[in-house]
Amino acid sequence: MGPIARLIVAAALACGLAGCGERADDRQVVRFWAMGYEGEVVQQLMPEFERRHPGIRVEIQQLPITAAHEKLLTAFAGDALPDVGAIGNTWIPEFALLGALEPLAPRLAATPSLAPADYFAGGWDTGVIDGQVYAVPWYVETRLPYYRRDLLAQAGIAAPPATWAEWQAAMVAIKRAVGPDRYAALLPLNEHEPLLNLGIQSPEPLLRDDGRYGNFRSPGFKRALAFYREVFDRQLAPRASNTQIANVWNEFGRGYFSFYISGPWNIAEFRKRLPAERQDDWTTMPLPGIDGPGASVAGGASFVLFRDSPRHDAAWQLVRYLSEPDVQVRFHGITGNLPPRRSAWAAPSLAGDVHARAFRDQLERARPTPKVPEWERIANEIKLVGEALANGRYTVDEAAAELDRRADAILEKRRWMLDRQAARGAR
Repeated sequence: MGPIARLIVAAALACGLAGCGERADDRQVVRFWAMGYEGEVVQQLMPEFERRHPGIRVEIQQLPITAAHEKLLTAFAGDALPDVGAIGNTWIPEFALLGALEPLAPRLAATPSLAPADYFAGGWDTGVIDGQVYAVPWYVETRLPYYRRDLLAQAGIAAPPATWAEWQAAMVAIKRAVGPDRYAALLPLNEHEPLLNLGIQSPEPLLRDDGRYGNFRSPGFKRALAFYREVFDRQLAPRASNTQIANVWNEFGRGYFSFYISGPWNIAEFRKRLPAERQDDWTTMPLPGIDGPGASVAGGASFVLFRDSPRHDAAWQLVRYLSEPDVQVRFHGITGNLPPRRSAWAAPSLAGDVHARAFRDQLERARPTPKVPEWERIANEIKLVGEALANGRYTVDEAAAELDRRADAILEKRRWMLDRQAARGAR
């Protein structure tokens, strides 16, 4: 074979391996990890981002919700974290303490379109640790009562209750109307959220002394425990988990209970699962409080930049894009997740949604949980002690003392670390 023939063969082989007419993809790759269903569907928003940023390609990895926390910790230990992630709000203190997160204040100062004042305060505050901003909310969630307005009307309740006293009176009236085989409310015993959302309305913090100790024996939290216990003592709610209810949507539809505290995802579920003749019978309401509309827990997920990434500038462009109000409205349309920015709620799809309206109201009073890495373990103890309280195994005082005991044991290492830091600072 002559020299010219060899060149032709070589060119043909190169064309076959690399693809004739195709140029190499030399775009900067941003690695983005997101959890659960959101990690799957966010891919639908990427073509527009990559069109606007032709030099960036986004590589998304979906993390199973049940394994996401462990995966992130393993990646941190192995120096394998992505450039940007969407993590649960209760995980932010832990990863900030580990030094895994990039502080965002300088980037926020240079990005006027990301105005903190446009965000619901409780959702924004979940990403602020010791005065430093480490996270920007992606979506927010909180819990409030879904209720059967037709059953309230039949029980003589003209308006949804706004205080604990009104709520209790409404539940008593409903129970009287529906009889011994049905209930006024479902407060699932396998979830900590119903009790926690009552407890977070306390004027006192859930933890005291900079998160060193539990504060569950405070008067405010004990009042929440007493309200919770009385609901079960008066048989206004069944002593059951939601896994013991064959189908919560069907049971809600047939009037087995009239109030059900849940999150925004159930708006779509009730619309889908309840029959047409029931669609006008249910709606949502803000969570009642001690003396008026009550507070609730600010949940959801937030964007973080991981500190060791060399691609912070490109990753921040992705955060900016996914935080645009119009993009958040699109994301809401795909997932049902609630936008964390007030301006996004002006969109007709949200402003005109009668079932989402109560969530918009509730998010103005959502509060972050205590910003300690141990919080999720403490929340699990709230569930366990709350179940024992509902079943009469603890009095209110005993439950409060037991929660403090369990929280204090979980926080022992935190106290030791903080005390050591204080001692070093005093030298």
